[in-house]
Amino acid sequence: MNIRTRARGAVISAAAFFLLSLPSLAWPSEEGSRDILWQTVSNCLDPTAFDYCGTCTIPLAEMNCANRTGCSNSLELWTESEHYVSFRDRKMCDCPGGFVHGLAVPRARVMGTEDPRRPNGIWSFAWDAARTRIAQEKEIALYVNPPSARTQDQLHVHLVRLRPDARQRFTSITVARIASLDDVWSAARNCATAQGLSDYGVLVTTHPDGGFLVVVDRKSPNKYAQSTCK
Repeated sequence: MNIRTRARGAVISAAAFFLLSLPSLAWPSEEGSRDILWQTVSNCLDPTAFDYCGTCTIPLAEMNCANRTGCSNSLELWTESEHYVSFRDRKMCDCPGGFVHGLAVPRARVMGTEDPRRPNGIWSFAWDAARTRIAQEKEIALYVNPPSARTQDQLHVHLVRLRPDARQRFTSITVARIASLDDVWSAARNCATAQGLSDYGVLVTTHPDGGFLVVVDRKSPNKYAQSTCK
């Protein structure tokens, strides 16, 4: 065996040892798809569509598609309009009554906070949808994750409750006050630009003196929200 062959064998053995020492990894699956929400708004909102149970992966609860029933495998619609729809998030499954986590999603293809097609109207729609589940407006929090912290590539606004201590954690450089929810995106962009952020999440809640607060964070704003019950 020459020196080159022995060196190659040593490299292969070292690489094999390194791979075996890593945690086991799974191949991507439908569950890990980044287009589940887009597929849902595209294929699951019209129960009269041809082959509905064959094309919809998360069907409406009342459809009783085989093997896709129960909270985590079905769609519970809350509100809908021509341009948007809201429904229960899977995080509500197995949670006690009173816990709220919904999603507001545009029917058109929009990626997220970075997409120039992001619609201004989704915030008013999301707020109205949240009000059907959370009686006290001061408790409502709406948020969108930054591109680097999301798992779905279809814009979706989380409808949740604000953490009791959240307002004390906001800082002046991350917050803007607005009178209309139609101004959320522009206020968030201005706030992010002032901080030099190109990748950011957005949270919206009420301002104590009227109007709304827009909070920008380089990470997920879910740290300000009651997004899980566990």
